[in-house]
Amino acid sequence: MPKLFETSVLNGMTLRNRFIHSATNEGMANHEDGGVNERLIRWQEQVAQGEIALIIPGYVYISNQGKSRPGQAGIHSDEVLPGLAHMAEVVHRHGARIALQLAHAGANVYVPTTTGYALGASDMKVTEVPCKAMTRDDIAQTVADYAAAAARAQKAGCDAVQLHGAHSYLISQFLSPFFNRRTDSYGGSLENRARFALEVVRAVRQAVGPDFPVLIKANSDDYMENGFVLDEFVPYCLMLEDAGIDAIEVSGGTHFSDPRYFCSRPEGTVPPGQEIYFKEAAERYRREVHTLLILVGGVRTLAVAERVVQGGLADYVAMSRPLIREPDLIKRWHEGDTRPSTCISCNLCFGPVRSGEGVYCVASERQRQKAKR
Repeated sequence: MPKLFETSVLNGMTLRNRFIHSATNEGMANHEDGGVNERLIRWQEQVAQGEIALIIPGYVYISNQGKSRPGQAGIHSDEVLPGLAHMAEVVHRHGARIALQLAHAGANVYVPTTTGYALGASDMKVTEVPCKAMTRDDIAQTVADYAAAAARAQKAGCDAVQLHGAHSYLISQFLSPFFNRRTDSYGGSLENRARFALEVVRAVRQAVGPDFPVLIKANSDDYMENGFVLDEFVPYCLMLEDAGIDAIEVSGGTHFSDPRYFCSRPEGTVPPGQEIYFKEAAERYRREVHTLLILVGGVRTLAVAERVVQGGLADYVAMSRPLIREPDLIKRWHEGDTRPSTCISCNLCFGPVRSGEGVYCVASERQRQKAKR
């Protein structure tokens, strides 16, 4: 346990332990402009008080065209900076660090757009909003939007940024043959499909400078026919390493994959002894890639977290659903109460998020209501 609770440094960012709050769309931001409000700030404050080292709030959209869902926070204009700065200040007040996850939905759009269509790697329709293939000018503008968003995060006092490169959002779409059917220099070979991601990494790095941490969340496998596959994962990560990424969070699956292989696997789908969802990917990564590794998916006990970090499988453990259920879970473990997380992986928390109502543990709320009767 000592290594789990020792301080570490990630490109100049000091973290008080090895636990990270993996990005979770809270669905709490202002619906009209994506601005941060007091409800969202109080949510992050609860997690910071629970002794997490690094909070990665839910994906923030870098442009209006890249917005995915109602209640999603934005970093698309300077107008949202005061709210983001206040959120960063509150998180810092409780000893945690904060990294904004920069995202573009690509084809994954569930809200009306001003143009009537989404922009992604290729022409397709995976939601009610049809998606058009980006032109070269669209790609260049989107890369610039990522860089501008990163500069805003830095200006707002955040400690790092993370690029959302997983779960069938735009960077992941370019990487995946299922979504990317292009025949130009952004499609076909892995090198071509990775081109967009690498352009984004380099533009963001240039925008924030060498001493500001830039992370990425990356799929290890899409778990779908004709998708990005595990054998491509390490070569892709080596490209990211060469481009100057500081840490990679390994995940997997898309919104269109079998739920048994997604990053948030539902209750009853994980066989005993297979709690670490992306273990094989992490093992392959550790043999060849030197960039710091964050492992998300399935950690529900302190013993498993210890096995991940002290056993050398990853440098950091990331969690999401357990912290929705228990924002103070890490503090509880640190103080000696090592009972497993009470999260049952029911995924009921996704309902209020997707409706724009805002995230909360539905199972806990139902228990409270039942107890009142």
